[in-house]
Amino acid sequence: MRLWGQRLIIAGIVLGVALGSLGLFDSSLSHAAITARISQAGDGIELEYVGEDGKSVKELIPLHKKGSARYFSTGIGMEERTAQYPRFPLKLVFIAGAKAYVTQVAVTIKATKRDMRVRIPGDQVTGPWLFVDLPAGTYDISVARRDRAEIKQRVAVIPGRTKVAYFRWKE
Repeated sequence: MRLWGQRLIIAGIVLGVALGSLGLFDSSLSHAAITARISQAGDGIELEYVGEDGKSVKELIPLHKKGSARYFSTGIGMEERTAQYPRFPLKLVFIAGAKAYVTQVAVTIKATKRDMRVRIPGDQVTGPWLFVDLPAGTYDISVARRDRAEIKQRVAVIPGRTKVAYFRWKE
């Protein structure tokens, strides 16, 4: 059975290459063509992709700043979910129940060894992902939804890596 699955994957790859060489498959419409970068003004994340009509689409996701921390929220829709974002050392993911992603989560991030606290209001968390640019260190993070219990977690941010922390509420 395992060999059969490998053969199907190889056949799919060969078919994709053949269709591409004949011009029957437009790879620019794939999600790999989605780019995300910090805007020149530094006030947002520019998301650029090819829409269903084949035209280029640009979105600007707000990039907020509090003290030395920068952050943005995303993760709504296929384009936002498949984009490759600029490297931020911390990514928070908000989940309710088994699979549902949630937004409007208020976040407080406090450094454990220095005087640094970042409070992010729920109205700035417009997607289930929150990317935060923080210096390396250990942080206590608390998150809260309007009608749910607060969740706390301690995370270590390491230079050159992205730490992903999941916060899940039972539904």
